[in-house]
Amino acid sequence: MLSAHQLHAKGRRDPLLPPTSLTAARGGLLLVTGDRQDQRTALSLLLSGRMKATDGQLGWDGSSRTKQLRLAAALVDSPGVNEPEEHLSVRDLVTEDLALIPRRYRGALLSGPWLKVNRFEDIADLWTEQLDPRRRLELLTALALANPRTDLLVVDSPDRHSADEATWLPRLQELAYDAGRPLAVVAAVSAVPASWDGPSAAIGNALPEPATEASPGKYAAGATPEPENETTLETEVAK
Repeated sequence: MLSAHQLHAKGRRDPLLPPTSLTAARGGLLLVTGDRQDQRTALSLLLSGRMKATDGQLGWDGSSRTKQLRLAAALVDSPGVNEPEEHLSVRDLVTEDLALIPRRYRGALLSGPWLKVNRFEDIADLWTEQLDPRRRLELLTALALANPRTDLLVVDSPDRHSADEATWLPRLQELAYDAGRPLAVVAAVSAVPASWDGPSAAIGNALPEPATEASPGKYAAGATPEPENETTLETEVAK
C-alpha cells in the first residue's frame, strides 16, 4: 500500500505541492485532482520516489525508504520528465525503455519480439507523436510493466491528451483490477470524470483550515496572542 500524510514540497515562490494526504492499495485505482500541471507533476514525482518531500510522510508497504518505493514504482508519461520524445519512433522508444530494465529481469527482451507479443506491431513504425491517446497509454503502461518488480503505477495527467475519459480511464481500471497482477495505480488528473465513483483525493487536501475571526472572549481584554512558530524547510530532489 502507498500512503502519504501531509506530503509537501516547497517551490521558489508557490508550493510545488501543498500538503496532501492519500492512500492507494494494490488492486485499486486512485484519482488525484489538481488544477495546476506543475503540482500534478510534483505529486507524481514524489509518489514514485523521484523527488524528496520538504515535509510529511510517505511510505510503501510500511517502509519509509525512498529506495524501496522507487524500485516498486513506475512513473508514466510525465510531461517534461519522461514523456516520449516526439522524434522517436515507437520501435526506438521500446528499445530504449527495455534497455532500462535491470539486466537480471530483462533477459533477452528485444523490441521486435516484445512488440509482437504485446500486440503493438501495428504502431511500431509510427512516430510517438502520431499515437492516439488510447494507444499511447496502452504502450507506455505496458512498457512500465515490462519490469516484473513494478507494483505501483503513477500516471501523470493522462487526461491532458484528450478530454474524453474513455481514452485513459478504462485502461487504468483494467490494470488496477487485474487479478493476475494486482497493482496500485494512481493518476494525477485535472478533474474527476463524472462517471467515476471510485476513490479520489485532491492536491492540497491536508492544508490547515483557514483562519476565522476570533470569537468574542477568545482573548481577554488586553491579552496578546502567542506568536506562531516559524519553521524553515528545505527541498531536496532525488538524483
